[in-house]
Amino acid sequence: MGLTIHYQLQSASRNPAKARQLVEQLRQKALDLPFKEVGEIVEVSGDTADFDKLDRDDPNRWLLIQAGQYVVRDGRHYRITPTKVIAFSTYPGEGSEEANFGLAVYPKNIEIDGKNVRTNLGDWSWSSFCKTQYASNPECGGVENFLRCHLAVVKLLDAAAEIGILKKVSDEGDYWEKRDIKALAAEVGDWNTMIAGWAGRLKDSFGDGLVSEIAKFPNFEHLEAQAEKKKQ
Repeated sequence: MGLTIHYQLQSASRNPAKARQLVEQLRQKALDLPFKEVGEIVEVSGDTADFDKLDRDDPNRWLLIQAGQYVVRDGRHYRITPTKVIAFSTYPGEGSEEANFGLAVYPKNIEIDGKNVRTNLGDWSWSSFCKTQYASNPECGGVENFLRCHLAVVKLLDAAAEIGILKKVSDEGDYWEKRDIKALAAEVGDWNTMIAGWAGRLKDSFGDGLVSEIAKFPNFEHLEAQAEKKKQ
């Protein structure tokens, strides 16, 4: 749980060479942005595109977990493993999750309870997310660090739009729609207070064994007190 930016990419091209070119273009844009790290392009297919078949410490595991998509049937989610992935990882900065970008191919149909079900996925698509909230931990650089991380992801999504592969963005910080840095800074502050209150109540119920990212903030108790004050 935490302030996250969700995004979907898609290309109408069926040509693997074109998909590779588009991902390479996007990675070049990432290199011009203030990401702490930008990984090399990963291109895998078949079993090597299935995270379940990788060792738990495989460096591509999280990227391939995010490469999976889902189909919903009768209220249940069924994972769709890609058959081919062309993607790269970025690390926006301390406290942020990795942000993964790419294009992948998925089966047109999967079997559910003995029935053939269409996945309705395009030839080359991507659906992922990046939780940036905990980049606002004062020990990671505070709000300034959070803003740099969150805005780097947004700027790369702007680049995806310019390239023509951006399908959809859902930004829990509302920056994608508003482009208001001051409002984004205030929003992450509200999220920190809200989650600190939630984490504090869970800690009271389940004891000190319950660990949350917000509890690692040096000002956690202050945030928790603010949350309690807002309830009054």
